[in-house]
Amino acid sequence: MVQNVGTEPTSEDDSTQSAGLMDDLPPLLLGTYTPKIDAKGRMALPAKFRAQLGSGMVMARGQERCVYLLPQSEFRRIAVRIQRTSVGNKAARDYLRVFLSGAVDQDPDKQGRVLVPQMLRDYANLGDDIVVIGVGTRAEIWNRQAWEDYLADKEQGYSDIADDVLPAMGF
Repeated sequence: MVQNVGTEPTSEDDSTQSAGLMDDLPPLLLGTYTPKIDAKGRMALPAKFRAQLGSGMVMARGQERCVYLLPQSEFRRIAVRIQRTSVGNKAARDYLRVFLSGAVDQDPDKQGRVLVPQMLRDYANLGDDIVVIGVGTRAEIWNRQAWEDYLADKEQGYSDIADDVLPAMGF
């Protein structure tokens, strides 16, 4: 009987290792969706996001007047990193105060809806006409007109931005 010792792993081994690596990564949220916010302030999560975000998630003030929607694990990772920085950095302390004071834990109801608190709806000027976008490890909830304006403004320089950002990432 001959044993293969020290040879290349089989394709089954490769896929098992890759699957294990993928298990350690946060969810990858992608796409653009247009749910509505009902009269009670609830929003139906896009079905694709429900499983990826899990049962416990956090909503927080985002940049450019949107609302971040993050899995709890990703929110904790971000908060811990900012807290480590904030001790000797006034800007980090200020950011942490604003970020955490506007954050709320959320659990979807049986219909997959989450309540967008009034303070966050006010912050992002969210009426019933909204857009939810996947941005990798988080989703963002935008006022639809604000998102369309932002996108129109940024699409003009999209290729220029790519020229600056992508080489730094090894593309």
